[in-house]
Amino acid sequence: MKQRVENLSVNQEAIMEEAQRTVEVAREKEITLRIMGALGVFIHSPKYGRILKETGRFVTDIDLMGLSKQFTQIKALMSELGYESRRLGFGLSTSQHWKRGFYQSIKSGFNVDFFYDKLEMCHTIDLTERLSVDYPTIPIADIVLEKMQIVQINEKDLKDTMVLLREHDIGSTDKESVNAKYISYQMARDWGFYYTVTTNLNKVKDSLNAYPILTSDDREDISSKVDVLLEYIDKEPKSMGWKMRAKVGPRQKWYKDVEEIVR
Repeated sequence: MKQRVENLSVNQEAIMEEAQRTVEVAREKEITLRIMGALGVFIHSPKYGRILKETGRFVTDIDLMGLSKQFTQIKALMSELGYESRRLGFGLSTSQHWKRGFYQSIKSGFNVDFFYDKLEMCHTIDLTERLSVDYPTIPIADIVLEKMQIVQINEKDLKDTMVLLREHDIGSTDKESVNAKYISYQMARDWGFYYTVTTNLNKVKDSLNAYPILTSDDREDISSKVDVLLEYIDKEPKSMGWKMRAKVGPRQKWYKDVEEIVR
């Protein structure tokens, strides 16, 4: 996956306000939109979001998830809010264009990447029935999976996951906690997804000492929460198909390649 270079000239408060305004106007029009990605991490991390800022983690664009059945309403909404549609990424297949939308603000220049129904990257996260669970973002557990599903994971996604885990308890609900019950169920359905996520969770633990800003309490807290989450995943009953695929392991490709998007 191509790693984007962070544009530090982007006004962080302004892009946060713009994302929240877009979702709020959508709600007023009965259009379901939710914020994803790093913005979702910042919104859900009022206490420990400072770690992101102090380690140079900045937000450069807006990622939103909507429902494909509201595609026409979403397109009209974005036009009303001063965005123009952009057809980007010559590397994208025709099928992928139907699952993604790209907009740019005429006034601010902010870029908005839209996903419809599912996040289809290295692994697929179906959010069709999950968008009503939280507001204004997708559920915290899905933000964690969004970060941890990246096979060639980069530093910014490790940072985001650290902060989410530091900020929240591991639990079995989506109410301001990381829903381990939901995550473990998803992992038990797909060995490849399980392998990527558990590998990356261990990378989160391994990278903790690389950040002097983290206190010993921070490291201990994050590490213990990774262990709890891994225990949930390990204990979830696996299907026979999962067990058979596990025997093959990473000798056979277990993920999808992510098509590069060029702005």
